[in-house]
Amino acid sequence: MPLPLAPVAGLALRYGAVALAAYAVTRTIERGRRDQRAEDALDELEEGATLRSDGDQTNAGFHFKRTIRLGTMGPGVDIDISALGRIRIRKASE
Repeated sequence: MPLPLAPVAGLALRYGAVALAAYAVTRTIERGRRDQRAEDALDELEEGATLRSDGDQTNAGFHFKRTIRLGTMGPGVDIDISALGRIRIRKASE
């Protein structure tokens, strides 16, 4: 029994387009660098969420740190999520 190529070709074309798009994105994104000052600021965040507003600027911070284990003495994973954000809105000069 012959294999119908039309459904397989459509699937291959779809996955090929996704692979090509992913390759193009990875080629255009610059490789980041680690800034030790930012790492220290993220390490110093207190656990939980914070929000602070000062005039034309609003700062937000979030820190979540947990250890998840499989069973009571099973293998575990430490999860540490930190984020800093800033929104600044001011009138543009002409």
